[in-house]
Amino acid sequence: MPIIKPISDLRNNFNQISEICHKQQEPVFITKNGEGDLVVMSLALYEQQQALLELYQKLGEAEAQSLAGLPTISHQDLMKKLRAQMDEPKI
Repeated sequence: MPIIKPISDLRNNFNQISEICHKQQEPVFITKNGEGDLVVMSLALYEQQQALLELYQKLGEAEAQSLAGLPTISHQDLMKKLRAQMDEPKI
């Protein structure tokens, strides 16, 4: 269930809202004049959501490339290639 607080709580009870964001790992929705205005969340949750969006974007690009018939590489071949790069001596 979403956590909804009036904007006056953001002013008067910032530490409480910050604690809610960190402990519950959920965003807090802030209202102004009874309507949604802001969303406050912890930095950790924000970074997690950004990483998830980036993953979805990459999956979408990969799916589009697959549908376009571009050449692919098997998982086994990719792992061999990555291991070979890791084993190369560094200069």
